[in-house]
Amino acid sequence: MPSTTALHALSAHELAAGYQAGRFSPVEVAQDVLAQIARWEPRIAATWLLRPELALEQARAAEARWRRGAPLGPLDGVPVTLKDNIATQGDPTPVGTRAVPLLPAQADAPPAARLREAGAVIACKTTMPDYGMLSSGLSSFHKLARNPWDEALTPGGSSAGAGAGAAAGYGPLHVGTDIGGSIRLPAAWCGVVGLKPSLGRVPIDPPYMGRAAGPLTRTVDDAALLMQALARPDPRDSMALPPQAIDWSLVWREERPLKGLRIGLLLEAGCGLAVEPAIRVAVEHAAQLFEAQGAIVTPLAPFMTPDLLAGLDHFWRMRSMLDLDALPPAAREAVLPVIRAWAESARGMSGPDVFRAYSATHATRVASVRAMQGLDYLISPVSPNAPAPADWPSPTNDPLRGLEHIGFTVPFNMGEQPAVSLNCGYMDSPATPGTVLPIGLQIVGQRFDDLGVLQVARAFERIRGPQQPWPAA
Repeated sequence: MPSTTALHALSAHELAAGYQAGRFSPVEVAQDVLAQIARWEPRIAATWLLRPELALEQARAAEARWRRGAPLGPLDGVPVTLKDNIATQGDPTPVGTRAVPLLPAQADAPPAARLREAGAVIACKTTMPDYGMLSSGLSSFHKLARNPWDEALTPGGSSAGAGAGAAAGYGPLHVGTDIGGSIRLPAAWCGVVGLKPSLGRVPIDPPYMGRAAGPLTRTVDDAALLMQALARPDPRDSMALPPQAIDWSLVWREERPLKGLRIGLLLEAGCGLAVEPAIRVAVEHAAQLFEAQGAIVTPLAPFMTPDLLAGLDHFWRMRSMLDLDALPPAAREAVLPVIRAWAESARGMSGPDVFRAYSATHATRVASVRAMQGLDYLISPVSPNAPAPADWPSPTNDPLRGLEHIGFTVPFNMGEQPAVSLNCGYMDSPATPGTVLPIGLQIVGQRFDDLGVLQVARAFERIRGPQQPWPAA
């Protein structure tokens, strides 16, 4: 380990190697991670259920296992955070809102269970907006999460705290969830790696159409290492894929050649916000880097439409309206007004309206699968825009136009394809002169090709050039 590298900034791979060699211990790492959280947390509000003594207790148990030469695996003693909505036994799961009673969860959700089995140190939970329905850290329950690159801006959402914590050095591993971009958007706006796996690759509870759990990390190698634990079977997920023996270590053990790969370049979503010029330039440059390695890059016409995005939007409005209607009046009033206004707008929808809106989910799936035909991978922006002000619920700051920035991400939730975000360049902050912000590149693969997506992302890491230093507290 270089002497200038703080323990909290080391990758999970480096931590496991250091534990194995006895250069440092899980307790020392946990202490340094907790100190880093203490430095940043008053400014970015990324954590919930931060309990230092509980984290150190887990670290001491891991330290004893390493000293006996009997670690539970490469994640033993490695710090990890879990998004608020991933249940941990005995803890409440507020899903970002004051409307939910703070009742203890009866069991660990599958991602939490797999990480405990692996010996990971669960440092804390991370913040999210009410019900995960915003692309920001605005919440009626949690403090307002902010972006470490520019604290005037949002880290994205709904895995807001996970993205902010990964960029700020709250340890190497973070787990979020994604139903329309909620891993990839904060990954893009915080400059980290965020993988939305194929639907069912990582078992979750409760499962839902398009909803996936996955890693947010600083490196692709660490995302693959985390998938090694997360992608294990769990009978509670009725949408889980059949168990598959995937050798995730191929991501860091073998270099994936890019020559001959058929890559589609999608620069316009076909709906929602226009792509900002700096983002377009960065993604075009990424395409040129792939071409220089021998990949065959083909421009693609948009396949999403305003009607498809509106259908998804209206279906989710009706779902949310029914969820809110089921709450007692006081609890309903506790939900953020922007979410109540958005859900309430579905009040006048007819039965045929709801059916047409729901049908957009399948039509989007068909369109995304068709767009991938003849391709190995697809690349695009993650988001068409820079992160919005921290206290805005979405980039439009309009409850009835809250999904106009997810035209690149949501199709692949409906289509179930794996998609990863990683940094491909930088742009000027719209809020703070002289501050730069990261730009996310999305790499999408065919359904079930999670390993391939990570391999191509790892190859892009090697060719994208030097990166800006991580934000410092």
